[in-house]
Amino acid sequence: MNFRRSLIVGTLLAAFSSTAGAQDEGIVVYNAQHEALTQAWADGFTAATGIRVTLRNGNDTELGNQIVLEGASSPADVFLTENSPAMVLVDNANLFEPLGDDVLTLVPEAFRPSNGHWVGIAARSTVFAYDKTKLTEADLPKSIMDLADPSWQGRWAASPSGADFQAIVSAMLSLKGEDATAAWLAGMKANVVPYRGNTAAMRGVNAGEIAGAVIYHYYYYGDQAKTGENSVNVGLHFFKNQDPGAFVSVSGGGVLASSTHKEQALAFLKWVAGPEGQKILREGTSFEYAIGVGEAANPALPPLADLQAPSVDPASLNSQKVTDLMTSAGVI
Repeated sequence: MNFRRSLIVGTLLAAFSSTAGAQDEGIVVYNAQHEALTQAWADGFTAATGIRVTLRNGNDTELGNQIVLEGASSPADVFLTENSPAMVLVDNANLFEPLGDDVLTLVPEAFRPSNGHWVGIAARSTVFAYDKTKLTEADLPKSIMDLADPSWQGRWAASPSGADFQAIVSAMLSLKGEDATAAWLAGMKANVVPYRGNTAAMRGVNAGEIAGAVIYHYYYYGDQAKTGENSVNVGLHFFKNQDPGAFVSVSGGGVLASSTHKEQALAFLKWVAGPEGQKILREGTSFEYAIGVGEAANPALPPLADLQAPSVDPASLNSQKVTDLMTSAGVI
């Protein structure tokens, strides 16, 4: 354990050594991140501090809407997501406790919202997973915007009903504006083959059912780390060049303003965004990107700096507008 990690863990232990009652009561985390990843975070935090963590698992949209419905009566202390739009949904309802610099500065500005109401805890890159037996590099789309062209009709897949894909469209809306996004969604409606879930879409590519699919990177790396049976024929195309298809989605974490255990909740969020929580990302099997200041990614992944992602303020990702546009286009 290096000096920085020792200092953070030591500070947490000192802060809570005299609050055994609070430790016994613990905190409630509404978790839309991968269950195994957040369980590892919770177990590590409890081992370091003695504070119990109760997880209530669901998906981004489900839990975000639940928190908004519960409002000031929510039993949640912390909200963790896979993608930013659900964080923005809760933030727009003014339900987050603004964070201090001691938490925010653990993560570079690119991976946290400009308003400082929540913080990034992990990230995932948009990719085009393609069938290596059908497509060469010369055949691949130069931009995600190309997939609206009639030449791609019936040749690419996505899981449009999922929060992952809707986050990608949210980035397109932020970068290209409403008219361009609406036009692209109309082309998508004509061209896309919908699958239920990113894993299913990747399997479809691998099985030769479809030439390519827009997914997040970690589905491929996770399968490759196991048997590779769902990805042996799959290649990954990173759009790069600040293209909307190079969007890196930030997983968020925030403390609810209504939390009755704010001190413990803030300590948990600080631990997840700090060196120990980011170490779990780097050394674990989620294959999501660690994004803490000075933290390297899992060595199996291309470095974040090489992805040439566009600059998108996570606070600008509008889930309601995207849902409206996708519904109007008949995509969902």
